[in-house]
This record gives sequence, C-alpha cells and structure tokens, in this order.
Amino acid sequence: MPADYGPPKTIYNRFIRWSRLGVFDKILAALSAKGGKPDQSMIDATHLKAHHTAASVLKKGLFPDVSDAPKAV
Repeated sequence: MPADYGPPKTIYNRFIRWSRLGVFDKILAALSAKGGKPDQSMIDATHLKAHHTAASVLKKGLFPDVSDAPKAV
C-alpha cells in the first residue's frame, strides 16, 4: 500500500470496520446498478495466509489422503 494510506495496522483496522459496516457491499451494489450488462466481470480477493501449524494436519492424519503418490518417509 502507498504510504499515503497510513501504517499497515490502520489500513487493516479500516478494512475490518468498513467490512462490518457493509461499505464494500454498498460500493459494489452502486457500481453494479450504474452499468449495463458487462462483457466481463471479475472480483479477486485470493490472498490467503495459512498458519504454520496448518501443515501438521497432514502429519496427524486429520486430512484424508487422496493422492496416489508414494508416501514421504
């Protein structure tokens, strides 16, 4: 993010507050109402950070094994 938006914690807090208030839903609804039928539409928010303990799920056998690959030793 550009430094003009402030520190990362401020940006995060603002995002959470606006999400809870429905600001992004209102923006999307207003933009959708203004336009005609789009040729293309895409909204992408694919940023996911897994906790480091998420990898232990496989080791503990809590996630089913669906692969035919040989098992690591």
